[in-house]
Amino acid sequence: MRHLSFRATLLASFLLIAASLAAAVAGGWRGMEAVVHAIQDDKQRALALSDAARALGERSVELERSARQYEVLGEPTLARRFDAALAEARPALALLESASPALAREVAAWRVSADHVAAWLASLAAPQPADRAEEDAREDPQSATTTGRIAPPAAEDELRSLGVRAGRLAEALNQHLGDRDRALMGTLEGERRAVTLQILAALVLAGTLAGLAGWWLLRPLGRIEHAIGELGENRLARPIDIGGPADLRRLGARLDWLRLRLTELESDRKRVLRHVSHELKTPLASLREGVALLDDGVLGTLAPGQREVTGILAHSARTLQERIEQLLRLNASQFDARSLHLQPTALLPLLREVVEEQRLPARARGVTIRLAGEAPIVRADGDKLRTVFSNLLANAIAYSPAGGRVRIELGLAAENVVIDCGDEGPGIEPDELERIFEPFFRGRRSPPAKTGGGSGIGLAIVREFICAHRGSVRALPSDRGAHFRVELPHA
Repeated sequence: MRHLSFRATLLASFLLIAASLAAAVAGGWRGMEAVVHAIQDDKQRALALSDAARALGERSVELERSARQYEVLGEPTLARRFDAALAEARPALALLESASPALAREVAAWRVSADHVAAWLASLAAPQPADRAEEDAREDPQSATTTGRIAPPAAEDELRSLGVRAGRLAEALNQHLGDRDRALMGTLEGERRAVTLQILAALVLAGTLAGLAGWWLLRPLGRIEHAIGELGENRLARPIDIGGPADLRRLGARLDWLRLRLTELESDRKRVLRHVSHELKTPLASLREGVALLDDGVLGTLAPGQREVTGILAHSARTLQERIEQLLRLNASQFDARSLHLQPTALLPLLREVVEEQRLPARARGVTIRLAGEAPIVRADGDKLRTVFSNLLANAIAYSPAGGRVRIELGLAAENVVIDCGDEGPGIEPDELERIFEPFFRGRRSPPAKTGGGSGIGLAIVREFICAHRGSVRALPSDRGAHFRVELPHA
């Protein structure tokens, strides 16, 4: 299947599943069709046997009536009627005899009785002289049987037994048909169970095939989605290897090419940034030194207008140097985010240390810091988390009004540790909640006092470090002030 495309694999999986279900349905249909044909044939045979039993009963009555009439009247026509009725009964006897051994035994008994009656009628057709018959009968009662005649009491019993045996045949036939019906119902039930098992087996097979096909098709799609996510998060160290169908493997190869290309571009960007920053810092240091010499009057006393110009130059040089240092810090943070030193870290003591470090700036602005909550120990890089919380807290203090409050709360949500940081400053516009983490982005609600300050790479560094910990940081909507939420996995 490695040479099949995604579409061909999907089609082959569908055909296999359809074939398994069709085979189960076809097998069940054939089995049920065989049972239906067997039931139809058995019903037709049962009707034929019932007709034969009814005809035999009618012939038995006719035989008995013909024999009795012939005994009384002695008309040869009645004897011929007896013989014709006996001949008509023979096909029914043959059919009943072939049905089952029990019916064959009853048929044999009926034939014996019929043969005895026929022999008796034949003896009546050729009578001996009356005196000799009476004399022989007086001398030897058994002589009648030796001469071919049957004694009238024995013939009477055989005549009566024809109807009785025909009734027994009918009862035996009913029992035989009942047994056949129960056997057919058992066969039908067995076939129904077989069809049920076939359908269940087909469903299990179809489910297994669907699961294997889904695993074969969806696993590379999941890996592609994960690979695209890592590319979007600039995690370019791990090679992209996609299995599955041929076209998805080709897509994985193109994604890995894109990863290598992005790695080269990222390396070039960092190298250019380092070179440019270094090239800017060298002449900037000379510029600041020259401005400082002018301001100190080393080259002569400056006029008030000249001193104002040197002040502007000094301020601009410091601002430019801060921008260059921010660029370097951002570049360093992106590099450091990929080299974490994970170890068990207690967040509450770490946050207390960060609060103490920011105590003086907070006191200068009259800002109160409240730290509350508990959190379990997490595996993290303590130094980078210290940078994260220092940036968040310094940002909250800087934007808080005089006498305001900053709150930091720890808690749990599912498998994450949650750290909320909120202030009472101007807050963030709803449409800027996502962009606030972009480097050098400053929101519209920034106070005028911050216009000449930093350019806002602190939150970009926060996001870099938190994403490196497989966590997340968001700016949440708030009625008053800014509200940042950091989530770190602790499981």
